[in-house]
Amino acid sequence: MQFNENNEVILEVKQRAILVGLDTGKRNEILTMENSLEELKELTKAAGGEVIDTIIQKRPKVDSTFYIGKGKADEIKVLCDMLDANLVIFNEELSGAQIRNLEERMEVTVLDRTALILDIFAQRAKSKEGKLQVELAQLKYRLPRLVGLGRSLSRTGAGIGARGPGETKLELDRRHILERITDIRRQIDEVKKNREVQRKQRQKNEIPVVALVGYTNAGKSTLMNKILEICEQDIEKSVFAKDMLFATLDTTHRKITLPSKDEFILIDTVGFVSKLPHDLVDAFKATLEEVQDSDLLIHVVDSTNEDYEGQMRVTNSVLKELDVEDKSTILAYNKIDRLEHNNILKDNDDTLEISATKEIGLDKLIEKIKEKIFSHMKEVTLLIPYDKGNVLSYLCDKTNVSNQEYVENGTLVKTRLDNIDYNKYNQYIIEG
Repeated sequence: MQFNENNEVILEVKQRAILVGLDTGKRNEILTMENSLEELKELTKAAGGEVIDTIIQKRPKVDSTFYIGKGKADEIKVLCDMLDANLVIFNEELSGAQIRNLEERMEVTVLDRTALILDIFAQRAKSKEGKLQVELAQLKYRLPRLVGLGRSLSRTGAGIGARGPGETKLELDRRHILERITDIRRQIDEVKKNREVQRKQRQKNEIPVVALVGYTNAGKSTLMNKILEICEQDIEKSVFAKDMLFATLDTTHRKITLPSKDEFILIDTVGFVSKLPHDLVDAFKATLEEVQDSDLLIHVVDSTNEDYEGQMRVTNSVLKELDVEDKSTILAYNKIDRLEHNNILKDNDDTLEISATKEIGLDKLIEKIKEKIFSHMKEVTLLIPYDKGNVLSYLCDKTNVSNQEYVENGTLVKTRLDNIDYNKYNQYIIEG
């Protein structure tokens, strides 16, 4: 028997799911219906469910009562009975009334894509802020659906769709839920203030910030770990990386010190996904503000995905919502070691082919990062008097000294300085 953090029994209910998509013939989706349902299948697996069948109905428009046709709902009920399915997941967001009507018709738990993604986030969030953000998004999603979700929660137990705030909290009236939402926002604002202090300190120190962005499971965390490894950083700084959707939810910062002694902050961010719930994007905006304040984006793309272009459009859409679509960006096509033929991807000024796991192209990527974020560095020659050994020691330890020569009046040092050090040691500069 397993217990949760509140010492409540976790019911081990095997989730056997049937996936349902509705094709209205409109082609304004970023991903195709087939790719979107395949992604829904992976999301279901990520939540701990087993997909046993997938159904696509073609009809000209959404049914306001059942989303799909009533006859199709009856067919799915029969299928659930035949296949012993206890969960039906729809590829679009449903209203509370539609959920209630479908569950009464099918007599199984019904979830939509939004609830499924929120459930995965509830499982994976580790930090206090991450948990708060997920709970905020869940409560905002469930608030207008309280009536429709009642039967679902009683059937699901501790299964998919019931994690997070929990049944007892959802039984509170609207006023109490709104109070909880207000309280969560207050706590998130406090964390945001602390992050703002840290951000201003980085800006004061003029440490550039590079943010890894991209679709979920594109390899961002693996890439961060490899950069840490290449730059001989402490292995304990490695972040969790796994070949699964939404392995990373909490934004992670690591200071990278290059062999040239140049330093920058590398940020690993939550991955994006098609139809990412708006409430979730809104809740995580406090975290994603780190992306807004970065000096450079590395858009990591899974080049092995057959619809990688659609995934890129999804990522660019979220970046546009964050108002950072025009920020300096390196496009990194990852996992090229798995490609048998590559006639599409070509290196150019802002596009690279890499493999994070095999360390292919990472040297080029690091050089490109240096080129992008350290272009403001000034090449200078300084004459450091012999009685200023502390200044010489600092320059040798903290900057990329390319030449050092002892002369009559002191030590000639050729190096590169950022604006802070340039102003600080301006009295010693004789050239540059």
